[in-house]
Amino acid sequence: MPSGSSPEREWARQWAETGAILAALRARDLGALTDREALAAADDLLALADPRDLPEARRTGSGLVEFQRLLHGRT
Repeated sequence: MPSGSSPEREWARQWAETGAILAALRARDLGALTDREALAAADDLLALADPRDLPEARRTGSGLVEFQRLLHGRT
């Protein structure tokens, strides 16, 4: 550890470096996917949530408009 660096700063530096390495690996791996593999991966992710299990209100709206209304103090 360089002099003058706290253990917390060193830890944060290591995590930042690790994050950059992981991002590069993720980009490489995603770029190497075939169209078939990418579609299969997307299907797998979408299959994790069954929209039939959601209440009707959740299936027809995200609540974003209501949230924005509340943020802007509108009633």
